Amino acid sequence: MVAMDSSTAATRWSPQLVRDLAAPNASPASATRDLAAHGIPVFPCAPGEKRPLTPHGFHDATSDPGTVSRWWSMWPSANLGIPTGAVSGIDVVDVDVHVGGSGFGAFGKAQHAGFVSNWAWQVRTPSGGLHAYFLRWHGQEHRSWQLPGHHLDFRGDGGYVIAPPSRIVVADGSERGYELVALASHQPRSIDGTALRNFLDPPQRHTPPPDLPSAGARPDKLAAWVATRPEGDRNGGLFWAACRMAESNYPFQTAAGVLGEAAQHAGLSDREAAATIRSAYRIATRLGPVNPAGPTRAVEAVTL
Repeated sequence: MVAMDSSTAATRWSPQLVRDLAAPNASPASATRDLAAHGIPVFPCAPGEKRPLTPHGFHDATSDPGTVSRWWSMWPSANLGIPTGAVSGIDVVDVDVHVGGSGFGAFGKAQHAGFVSNWAWQVRTPSGGLHAYFLRWHGQEHRSWQLPGHHLDFRGDGGYVIAPPSRIVVADGSERGYELVALASHQPRSIDGTALRNFLDPPQRHTPPPDLPSAGARPDKLAAWVATRPEGDRNGGLFWAACRMAESNYPFQTAAGVLGEAAQHAGLSDREAAATIRSAYRIATRLGPVNPAGPTRAVEAVTL
């Protein structure tokens, strides 16, 4: 997939295109053709579900007309998946509604504070929740995240949504669709996903505990500290913690897994976190380049 030029997002995602996707006579097959014609990548998901049908899920998304036509010839009832973020020019705030709670309280709080007011269109989801779509006007990366306690998710880079006119089988066994409920009468603007997360789930701001050892600190303690680093101290804090793990002879893969996730919570991207941890290991170990980041092996996880 190739990232969409942010300056073209509004042109490709015209109000008419959004209306056409949600038209009463629209089908996922016809919608995918329209999206592909506008250069917006799509991929098929199982009928009545959100599960991707292609081997690599949203990573397989494409706007190539031949590929799209072949997919929906194979799976004519497939739902429509769209990768979010720079690749498609949209970010989505997903307001969940389920037995455990509703995200409308958190969404209303964020809207009152001005974080989610400039959506481009809104879609009611089959569960009764909401997808608020925002156009990506800038090139800054905003990774997807979830706040289960607030029943609200952000679908940005590295995520995807199921879009109209798809239909989902819900808990009671009935099938319900994604419905367009509002098109903006205001000027749509981009959303700062990191700022929204920090507003709803403020990071704790504190300095390292005075008794934190310079070597031998437990990885979980280091990760908890990295996750609370404020803007301006994220890279520095991550570098310091990675050096401590290197000095304690933890494998690079372990540090990349434990500290990388904590750094993302603090607001760093995957790429920034991996580069900082790699740099720390090179300097702390003096052993030259380390292996690329990857999953923590089970034998390593036991030591945590």
